[in-house]
Amino acid sequence: MLLKFSVLILWTQLAFDTQLLQQSPRSLSIQEGENFTTYCNFTSTFPSFQWYRQKPGAGPVHLMTLSKRGEVKKQKSLTALFGEARKDSSLLIIAAQPGDAAIYFCAGS
Repeated sequence: MLLKFSVLILWTQLAFDTQLLQQSPRSLSIQEGENFTTYCNFTSTFPSFQWYRQKPGAGPVHLMTLSKRGEVKKQKSLTALFGEARKDSSLLIIAAQPGDAAIYFCAGS
């Protein structure tokens, strides 16, 4: 039996001086076992990107940091990619499970 659950992407559009961060999609509802990807884009380059997950009623948890152009990191069902231009990153969750329901967000530093 497939369970339907929601994954909320913390859609962010923040401006710091001339730097703009955008994350998409804003939210997503998927079936158990489906894959999903969220994207984070900046107008400026950053030496590193961080991905976080926040489950309901809990604080944010750091998932991984990417610091090399084109770097790919895997952690269980998560795969993160740091773009060649160091302005973007994506986070893929493979075969999502109800325990993956959370807010996912990125940061650049």
